[in-house]
Amino acid sequence: MNGKQLKNSILQWAIQGKLVPQDPNDEPASVLLDKIRQEKERLIKEKKIKRDKNASIIYRGEDNSYYEKILATGEVKCIDEEIPFDVPQGWEWCRVSSLFQINPKVVAEDNTSAAFIPMEAISAGYGSEFRYYEKKWGEIKSGYTAFADNDIAFAKITPCFQNRKSVIFEGLPNGIGAGTTELKILRTYGETINRWFVLYFLESPYFIDEATFKGTANQQRIIVGYLENKLFPLPPLAEQERIVGKIGLVMPIIDKYSKSQELLDKMNVELNECLKKSVLQEAIQGKLVPQIAEEGTAQELLEQIKAEKQKLVKEGKLKKSALDSSVIFRGDDNKYYEQIGKKCRDITEQIPFEIPSNWEWCRVRNVSNSYIGLTYKPTDIDEKGTIVLRSCNIRNGKLALDDIVRVSSSISEKMLIEENDIIICARNGSKRLVGKSALIRNLPEPMTFGAFMAICKTPIYEYMFAYLQSDLFFGQLRDVSNTTTINQLTQNKFNDFLIPIPPVREQERIAFKISQLFQELR
Repeated sequence: MNGKQLKNSILQWAIQGKLVPQDPNDEPASVLLDKIRQEKERLIKEKKIKRDKNASIIYRGEDNSYYEKILATGEVKCIDEEIPFDVPQGWEWCRVSSLFQINPKVVAEDNTSAAFIPMEAISAGYGSEFRYYEKKWGEIKSGYTAFADNDIAFAKITPCFQNRKSVIFEGLPNGIGAGTTELKILRTYGETINRWFVLYFLESPYFIDEATFKGTANQQRIIVGYLENKLFPLPPLAEQERIVGKIGLVMPIIDKYSKSQELLDKMNVELNECLKKSVLQEAIQGKLVPQIAEEGTAQELLEQIKAEKQKLVKEGKLKKSALDSSVIFRGDDNKYYEQIGKKCRDITEQIPFEIPSNWEWCRVRNVSNSYIGLTYKPTDIDEKGTIVLRSCNIRNGKLALDDIVRVSSSISEKMLIEENDIIICARNGSKRLVGKSALIRNLPEPMTFGAFMAICKTPIYEYMFAYLQSDLFFGQLRDVSNTTTINQLTQNKFNDFLIPIPPVREQERIAFKISQLFQELR
């Protein structure tokens, strides 16, 4: 259970009468209700409030069922199905509208200093924190929600409602203020209800999770009447104060627990990431699975890939430049050399680590074919067109299609993505996103990719994908990134990256082992 869940449980226990023991000597909540009704009548006589035509009382009948009586009409109905949970003896069920003034008026002179409080000035969470800007009452008395010291407020719009933006106003200039129209205000009738108990009620899962909303997807508000008609479990005042005191004691402890839990969760995530990186590093160094002599050599695989490339060039499916390659070998002096045409150079300092004897070092261009995507104009965008993959469509090594763009422009066969292609973010405003990749599986429909993306086609796609997530790849990426102010991975640079190649059968065992270990790390 995390800190938020624990806080929710505490608040739920509080409003159900399970947080502190009941005291039979407490004055029952029914006495509070009498005081509230008396205060209401006084305010009605003074014409400060109007009589509520829907005012009701809720009581338990001799048959143990709950009934609600509308005072204006005398109508009585059974409300057993509305009662969400049992409450202790001495508590009472009431409608919120019976206990509070909702969005009451505030009257003051125009030149009076007052607090102005926009939504962003109210803190989210399980507390009561806010800041204000001082303005004259005449500037804010119209077009905003008015409130006064000791009023309780909560946000009625998503996601502020779910984030528990709620507050008890205290210390306002001249005791008054106004602010965002997205607030609902509750005012108690005198000192009949502990305001912190009300705040905890408004922050409880019972109030938050059961709300219904109306509006567009991005701007939903609680429906009219949700607050007013919500059933409120009212404890004796003395018990309210014990509940508030108990919550005040445990919340700081929960906050410490929550911070410790967040730190532990962060450490677990970081540990998982470190373990994954270690697995990938072991994989590309030939240490993850044992070598088997009968599986042949990487040299045989490289020759097969070269032969396949030559075939595709003859068929016109690849450019002749795809045959540009080099051979990396170890000389009699134990140094590494790279043969490019007739030239040979010492690259020993570039080799980052030793690999098994049946592996080979080569450049990425030797085992793959890569190129950047298409450029399109805003006028090409068409909701019935072909999906164009962008960097936002790569998430945790997989495709994420919740934010897509489609284009209607003509797309060549070369620019269409195929199963087992690897899509790479080659350019981005954020440096940390350059190099992230996804292995394409189970294409639901034809797709292409944008100009800030690159495609990598290779027969060793499983192993290549593991390499693209390794520290070896990202280390080389950092080296080339430090030479330019633009956050990009050019295809020339990518093709020059070093990659250690195992025999094909060993690659299959490596891919299986990585999948198995990553599954265990979830």
